[in-house]
Amino acid sequence: MPHYEYDLFIIGGGSGGIRAARISSNLGARVALAEESNLGGTCVNVGCVPKKLLFYASHFAEDFNNSNYYGWSFDNKKFNWNKLIKNKNIEIERLNNIYKKMLLDASVDIFSGHASLVDSNTIKIGDKLITSKNILISTGGYPFIPKITGNDHVFTSNEAFFLKSLPKKIIIVGGGYIAVEFASIFNELNVETHLIYRGSLFLRGFDKDLREQLKNEMIKKGINLKFNTEIEKISKKNNNLTIKLTSGESLNASHVMYATGRMPNSTNMNLDQVGVKLDKNNAIKVNKFYQTNLSSIYAIGDVCNRHNLTPVALAEGSILANNLFNKKNDTLNYNNIATCIFSQPNVATVGLSEEEAKKKYNDIKVFKSSFTPMKLTLTKSDEKNFIKLIIDKETDLVIGAHLVSDNAGEIIQGIAIAIKSGATKKIFDETIGIHPTIAEEFVSMR
Repeated sequence: MPHYEYDLFIIGGGSGGIRAARISSNLGARVALAEESNLGGTCVNVGCVPKKLLFYASHFAEDFNNSNYYGWSFDNKKFNWNKLIKNKNIEIERLNNIYKKMLLDASVDIFSGHASLVDSNTIKIGDKLITSKNILISTGGYPFIPKITGNDHVFTSNEAFFLKSLPKKIIIVGGGYIAVEFASIFNELNVETHLIYRGSLFLRGFDKDLREQLKNEMIKKGINLKFNTEIEKISKKNNNLTIKLTSGESLNASHVMYATGRMPNSTNMNLDQVGVKLDKNNAIKVNKFYQTNLSSIYAIGDVCNRHNLTPVALAEGSILANNLFNKKNDTLNYNNIATCIFSQPNVATVGLSEEEAKKKYNDIKVFKSSFTPMKLTLTKSDEKNFIKLIIDKETDLVIGAHLVSDNAGEIIQGIAIAIKSGATKKIFDETIGIHPTIAEEFVSMR
């Protein structure tokens, strides 16, 4: 029987890896984790957490303006970008230290440095070789920048959180949630903002009505949207960028940000030499138990490029740890995973889009509602909320819920529980609403 130094060695200290480490160690396994950067992964360092902090900062602009209609007045309103970034950095460092303490308290050994595989049970960090019965890869992803002339003048979401100064005019390229969120953030911070996307409408895969609603709201807020085009070339002169589009149009800007997707962070770990199979996008192939083609090597989270959400990686880490060290044989149900886009206004969704529902069900019913939220009725804002429910006509099951509103994520979380529990439209109708709220619209749609 081979002797290994550890029962589980984890490469990557993001949300999923840390969750797997803590649970495995608490179940009696000998666990180590290697991270070459800061603990917490993308979400804590250059993703969900700092993005939400920037979102809060940007939303104050609207709140200050609208508060005037409620009797408040603020003189000499000023925004200090450097103060925001400084305080954001302090908070992220606090979270890094919390993650470190959690791992140490769970008796997990932490290695700082780049880890790669030597074989299916051996890891190399610097000159050190470490053996483990099982290896988990949870290295996440990284921003993708296409090969165009002048792409050395652009930055990604990773660098956006550390800009030395607030841009005067920014062009954001992409049609996913990161592009949409940063367009909202910079626009609300009084930056002239242009969003460029090669498709006809952003947020591909989301419900079309939802996408159209957000497009209209973003236009109202002054964001310049350019669809069906992309950047052909970027040139720089005297700290000014000139951007040539495939449509023939030229734009000038102080900054260009690319949010054109993320790639699995699977390179530079010797996976191909060891024999771990990857797909065409370099995502690690795993079965439903997160096991690769090599029985001792597992992978979870964004490096598998399946459902790239932090709560999903956390759930995968929990299941894997319990399967390995608690005699479980569980799998994760990926249906009805709720998600929120922190644009302004927010977009939140759970279940099927109308387009997906029509393909899966013979007959559906669709309920829609668009209205001015009560908070804005005293103001001159023309922002509209939008709510949509999709029902399977045969069973009366609610199979999709979609929302455009302030705090949409907070609202849709509860709706997700109902849908996950198999709630019908009749149950929604029989539920007494909380008045006056945005959420009550979900139980009063007829």
